[in-house]
Amino acid sequence: MDGLLRQAAPMALHLLVKPTGAVCNLDCTYCFFLSKELLYPGSRFRMADELLETYLSQLIEAHAGAREVTVAWQGGEPTLMGLPFFRRSVELTGRHRRPGQRIVYTIQTYGTLIDDEWAAFFAEHGFLVGLSVDGPAELHDAFRVDKGGKGSFGRVMAGLAALRRHNVEWNALTTVHAANQGSGREVYRFLRDDCGARYLQFIPIVERVTEQTLAVANAGWGQRAKDRPLYRQDGALVTDRSVSPQGYGRFLIDVFEDWVRRDIGAVYVQMFDVALANWHGEPPGLCVHSETCGRALALEHNGDVYSCDHYVEPDFLLGNIGKHRLLDLVALPRQRDFGLAKRDTLPGYCLSCEVRFACHGGCPKDRFVRTPDGEPGLHYLCPSYQDFFRHIGPAMAAMCDLLKAGRAPSELVAKCAAVDARRGRNEPCPCGGGRKWKHCHQPQPLAGRPG
Repeated sequence: MDGLLRQAAPMALHLLVKPTGAVCNLDCTYCFFLSKELLYPGSRFRMADELLETYLSQLIEAHAGAREVTVAWQGGEPTLMGLPFFRRSVELTGRHRRPGQRIVYTIQTYGTLIDDEWAAFFAEHGFLVGLSVDGPAELHDAFRVDKGGKGSFGRVMAGLAALRRHNVEWNALTTVHAANQGSGREVYRFLRDDCGARYLQFIPIVERVTEQTLAVANAGWGQRAKDRPLYRQDGALVTDRSVSPQGYGRFLIDVFEDWVRRDIGAVYVQMFDVALANWHGEPPGLCVHSETCGRALALEHNGDVYSCDHYVEPDFLLGNIGKHRLLDLVALPRQRDFGLAKRDTLPGYCLSCEVRFACHGGCPKDRFVRTPDGEPGLHYLCPSYQDFFRHIGPAMAAMCDLLKAGRAPSELVAKCAAVDARRGRNEPCPCGGGRKWKHCHQPQPLAGRPG
């Protein structure tokens, strides 16, 4: 959880486990994973107890020489499995844990089912909870709806309140999409001040589709199974909900300009930590902006292992842990090639880019645009990445200088304040958004500090 380079070494293997598969109690219109139900027709979508033990024993075996093992639950909505399942998982993990190993439990949830009993359990066992929240009610509810089409904001906030009552460690998982891409400051301030978030991840929504699937995809992935296609990483179009090519960068810059003036060392934004690591020459700890990938895999409810959470589709099925050891599946040549292709298939336009060291071409799933000279394989968000990484370059260099001098990056806050004190209220804001300083990122008194 620590940022600004005070982070543990990247794990050799990370496995996102989906005990309920794609089954969820919400119906978020941009959730491509809902369609993955089509991979398992007739399934109950519940991980069996014997498979749970197989998974945990093999995960720990894969980390035999490691001091720390992360047990990471995701969905769908994993809490649909019920508390007894997770109590059993903790019991089994303790049984298989090697001497001296520390177990880290994480769970990603929409939070609508979390009550005091869940929160007490998370607190007792030190769970890190990733809570999906896209901003204030009108932005969150734009796409995060239930099966009846009603917004989920109130229920998510109730779940967050339970987590905070029990002092559960949590981070905000916020998707950036067409509805909130122009509201970076508003979303950030809501998460920081209203929700008390100290750890934030901003995840761009890029729903890739073909001409044939565009209309049905725009209607939402949570339709009846017979009407929707299986979502695949295919096509050169995107849905109306997707963040624009420039919108993600604008959102991140708006957040950064608030963060750098007040919150360095107090609030940790994953994208900023990743950028600083790359500027400082350290492993970034996030596959999206690492040189290669292939060490973050997905495990389905029936034991099937896929190359990546974004590639849960037939061509990327590696095997089943009921028949093969997890270690052997991870070591397959085609999985190694999958990870190396991230580096080896970059177009020439990327190879000559001045911010490639920070970007590394982004996630391969979104490389479906042509470069200015017509070469395929450019990332859809390339304009955002170029704008963002170039914009933060001076601040990143300054924080690196502080680190090299054995000083805290948070000292940059005071330096920003000194520069801002000489800035005229009617000058253009340095964020580059086109607004005056007084109407944009000029610091305003804000209530509270993250808890």
